[in-house]
Amino acid sequence: MLLDIGEVAHRSGLAPSALRFYERKGLIESDGRNGLRRAYEPGVLDRLNLITCARDAGFTLAEIGRFLRARPDDTALRAHLLAKEREVDAKVAQLTRLRDSLRHAAVCDHDPLVECPEFKAAVRQAARVT
Repeated sequence: MLLDIGEVAHRSGLAPSALRFYERKGLIESDGRNGLRRAYEPGVLDRLNLITCARDAGFTLAEIGRFLRARPDDTALRAHLLAKEREVDAKVAQLTRLRDSLRHAAVCDHDPLVECPEFKAAVRQAARVT
C-alpha cells in the first residue's frame, strides 16, 4: 500500500517540501501519484530515518547520497565513514562532559553559580579549554 506525501510527511516529521527536495536530490523516490499527490512505498520511512540521522551527525546531502548508493567495495567511503565515526565519538564525549557540568549546576548552591570552582572546571572540561 502506497503512502501519499502528506502521510509520509506526518510520519517522518518532515515537511512535504523537504520530501520533494530529497526527491530532486535523488535521496528518495516516489512510486507514482495518488491523484495529484506523490505516493511512496512504506520503506521510504526507513530511508528518511537514515537521512535524518546522517544529517544530525553532520553528513552533507552529497555524502548521504553517496552512502545510499554505496557498494561493499567502496573503500574510500568506508574510510570516510570511519572518520565520521571518530567525529561523532568526540562529539558524544563533549556532550557527556557538558551534561555532567549541567548536572552539577542543577544542585550547586554556590553564589553566583557561574563562579563555582567545580562548575567552572566542568565547563572547561566540556569545552576542552585549559
